Amino acid sequence: MADNKARAILGLLAETPVHAGAGSSLGVVDLPIQRETHTQWPCIYGSSVKGALRDCASECSSADKWIDDVFGPEPEAGETGGGHAGALSVGEGRLLLLPVRSLTTHFKWVTCAAALARLAADSCRLGIKLCIPGSVLAPEGSHEALVHNDGRNNGQQLYLEELCLTQKPVDLGDLIGLLATLMGSEGATAALARQLVIVDNDLFGHLARVATPVSAHNALTDEKRSKNLWYEETLPPETLLYLCLDAGPSRREHSSMGAPEVLGKVTGLFPGYLRIGGNETVGMGWFRVSARSS
Repeated sequence: MADNKARAILGLLAETPVHAGAGSSLGVVDLPIQRETHTQWPCIYGSSVKGALRDCASECSSADKWIDDVFGPEPEAGETGGGHAGALSVGEGRLLLLPVRSLTTHFKWVTCAAALARLAADSCRLGIKLCIPGSVLAPEGSHEALVHNDGRNNGQQLYLEELCLTQKPVDLGDLIGLLATLMGSEGATAALARQLVIVDNDLFGHLARVATPVSAHNALTDEKRSKNLWYEETLPPETLLYLCLDAGPSRREHSSMGAPEVLGKVTGLFPGYLRIGGNETVGMGWFRVSARSS
């Protein structure tokens, strides 16, 4: 790793529904959420996250002294860019845990080998040591669900949405400890021990497509008559995403701000909260954020 770089991973735990929109759609859902093209897993584009981080940073009392160093200056009216680039590179918010309805309990946090392998690859690239066991893999094409071994769930049936799976207890203690640090909430370790489920990649992809809420919205005229009806998709509360931050030294002329200071300005905002996406006036878009640095 180059000496003039500083890197971190942010864990984002949704505490409300989140609508990071992909624009209009020709499908049944008028306002879908952002998704990866190749997997169709929900995500939040890096540009959306970076704008939210800048808005959050602007509320800091000292932000006017460093915000342009970190994010770059705002373009003047009629211009397409500022005088220099920002020093912070922001990755997309990637899905790690998806909350899914279950008849077995109030919900389960579901993940898969591909999501965990991607987290491992991202952490390796950033030079951040995360303990991600490689042995907790649900067999491809199977109807087994790996759960934490608490001595009570061997062979029992697990229901996720319309699917019936057989629970296979394994030791997920190390993985639970890692995920709990990215969630940054009290009681996360105990909750994950009860609710974490690992399924095969194809099944996770299916759940990522069908287990996100879609709500009907109606606009009324002044006479209280229906004007329009549309369907809006959201990420459910309790969804866990993560994103990568890569900081270099400030590009502003005559600035002495190095990469660690650039990164520290952003990670210093957390633990705390970050709002991303639309519908702020109805309380949507709030994430609890925690940071892991190299």
